[in-house]
This record gives sequence, C-alpha cells and structure tokens, in this order.
Amino acid sequence: MQIALTIAGSDSGGGAGIQADLKTFHQFGVYGTSVIVALTAQNTRGVRSVHAIPPGMVRDQLAAIAEDLPPAALKTGMLASAPLVRQVADAIREYGWTQVVVDPVMLATSGDRLLEADAEVMIRERLLPLAALVTPNLAEAAILSQLVVDDAASMERAGRRMLESGAGAVLVTGGHLPGEIMVDVLVSAQGIRRFSHPRIPTTSTHGTGCTLSAAITAGLALGRDLEEAVSDAIDYVHRALRAAPGLGGGHGPINHMV
Repeated sequence: MQIALTIAGSDSGGGAGIQADLKTFHQFGVYGTSVIVALTAQNTRGVRSVHAIPPGMVRDQLAAIAEDLPPAALKTGMLASAPLVRQVADAIREYGWTQVVVDPVMLATSGDRLLEADAEVMIRERLLPLAALVTPNLAEAAILSQLVVDDAASMERAGRRMLESGAGAVLVTGGHLPGEIMVDVLVSAQGIRRFSHPRIPTTSTHGTGCTLSAAITAGLALGRDLEEAVSDAIDYVHRALRAAPGLGGGHGPINHMV
C-alpha cells in the first residue's frame, strides 16, 4: 500500500482540510498520514477562529513521518502563516520529497481568510519551486501570478507565469467562472489541456479544492502520470458534488464516499 501525506489545517466541520484529505486518500486506496499545521473552528456557515500549531510541534510531526512513513506523494493545504510556509518548504527540501501537490489555500468557501497576507509571497517564492503541481482557483491564481484571471485564456497565462516561478505544472480551477460549463486548465511543460464539464447547481461546495488536490496526490502516490491523476481527480470531485448529502445550513460538504 502506498502512503500519501497531507500537510494542512483541521476543519472541525469535516468537509475540508485534513478531514477531507484523509477521506479522499481512503477512497483512492492509499494510506493517509497527516501533519496538522493549524486548527480551525468552522462549519458550513463560516470560520469562527484559526489557531496555528506551534512550529516545534509541526517540526516534530514532519520528522516523525519522514523517519518511519515516508510518503510516495504529498500535498500542502492551508498553511496559515509565513513562518509555517517556510518551515514546511524547508522540510520538503530536507527530506527530498518530490511528488508535491501545492493547494495554495487562501480563502475558505465562505470567503473567510485562511492565510496571512505576508504568507502569499512566501508560497510564491519558497513553495512553488518545490511543487510538481499547483492547484489554485481563480483568486489564488491571480495572487500567485500577479495577473488578472477571469477567463480560460487568462487562466493559461497565469499558469505559464507560475511555471516561470518554478512550478512543475499548474492546474487552474475554474469553478468560479460564470456559465453552465466549467473549465479547469492544466498548464505544463508538455502543453495545455482543458478539462470541461457541466456545472452542477449546488451550494454543497465546501472542501472541493482540498478534495481535488488530495485526489491528485493519491493518484500520483499510486504511480499514475500527472494528466491521468488530474483527470481521475476531477471526475471524483464531479461525482462527489452530484452526491452531496445536503448537510448544514451553509456551503455543505461533498460526498467523499462516492
């Protein structure tokens, strides 16, 4: 059995973050491990508070995984602060982890900020060059590329800009684009591929970004090539959205058990 690692924040509502990642790893048949870098008090309606884990505890979690359960692939999610981004990037480099998926979580689905502003620069400068794949949504792609991102063409431009910053590949997700057809754009050294699929009318979108990046990570851990891992992950999230259980009074979770 292959090991996949998630380095992210905990979601008390269970729909995103560490909880979503571990559920996704399980569905893909990989053994999930975790390094928790922040605690959040949140539900489907919003985020009440965020508490960053002390750096020493994050360091010990990373070391514990590295010495006994080294991952075949890993993902980063919510990293909360610039010092934590730096610490995680340094650990990835130190332990020689290469199959790295960076989900640059900056805002919750509810709109609440999950990343300190000074950490955005740290992600661009320290974490992107270590990534086999970066999976920003439109707002995150705009911040990381410093470009306006509001259609498929600008998604491609933003992806190319992030490749220039050192990322191995970029998947810009288009869930916030208007229209009945959603487009995700994969930009890599091999070229550009667009993934198009019908929009599902639902408010149960909490944790979709976390789940997508976790599913890609699981695919990479299983030895799939990048395009196959991305395609499988998009299909999984699409089916999970269709089967969303309708929990909570806000942006509910998707169904990770599809």
